[in-house]
Amino acid sequence: MNTNGSIVKNGQAHSNGVAQSFEQSKEYQEALLLWKSRAESAPTMGMKHTTLSGKPLDVMYAPGSQAGGAKAGSTAPRGAHEFVEDIGFPGQFPYTRGIHPNGYRGKIWTMRQFAGFGTPEDTNERFKYLLAHGQTGLSTAFDLPTLMGRDADDAWSEGEVGICGVAISSLKDMETLFDGIPLDKVSTSMTINSPAAMIFAYYLCVAEKQGVPFSKLRGTLQNDILKEYIAQKEFIYPPEPSMRIIIDMIEYCTNEVPQWNPVSVSGYHIREAGSTAAQELAFTLADGFCYVEHCIARGMDVDDFAPRISFFFNIGL
Repeated sequence: MNTNGSIVKNGQAHSNGVAQSFEQSKEYQEALLLWKSRAESAPTMGMKHTTLSGKPLDVMYAPGSQAGGAKAGSTAPRGAHEFVEDIGFPGQFPYTRGIHPNGYRGKIWTMRQFAGFGTPEDTNERFKYLLAHGQTGLSTAFDLPTLMGRDADDAWSEGEVGICGVAISSLKDMETLFDGIPLDKVSTSMTINSPAAMIFAYYLCVAEKQGVPFSKLRGTLQNDILKEYIAQKEFIYPPEPSMRIIIDMIEYCTNEVPQWNPVSVSGYHIREAGSTAAQELAFTLADGFCYVEHCIARGMDVDDFAPRISFFFNIGL
């Protein structure tokens, strides 16, 4: 029996002998009204959203919506509480339908082309070309010596400098890489893990020289050292010191660079290393939990840092 005195049977509420579908329940309606208020006040780009046939698409589809194919008052295979707790509405916990109440109608997702090769001058020219042709963000590829924390003139770097990514050995290189690119106007992704602390420090120095406050910097560091031990193997330090560095960076970004994503927990490389889709999800989520647990152990409030942890998965057909 519900607290309002109605009896629930097979997902239906019965009040005074009359069947009531769960979408008519108070809990469901309150969650729906909360979503509507947030969706109506959320910004939009004013674009049309239609099917390929030109039929308009609703902002959201839910049980009981005529457009969703279910008749008002129809019975769903779960109760209101389970629906709200397990599925919910866009922009509401548990965020299974996205973090924005109106999806991407307020701001389209950032589109980046993974780019980086040769010298910083070469890649700077490429970055400017991509931005001039419509990209709203940059995705930086570093060469293998940089990924392994080696300078370009290191003997071990011979034959690999500037191959499959840009060579970055110093702050001067980073200044050249982003020369003429205002860091407060673009979002920058950097695919770097073991030397991420040094590369990010270079980036912050470039922003400082440009006069850009850290609070205006937007972007993502891959910085997923656990994935390196599992799959990609580009690790430098032992696991415990590596985790300490990662948590230091998460804490620093939370306090000083609030719009930056300090870790992109990566399943893609785990899948590429031979896992199944289920194993990819399992290992990646376990890595994410591990970072969260270490941050909490550091004394951080989960709500302060968790929204800035991103994920990166493989999409297969």
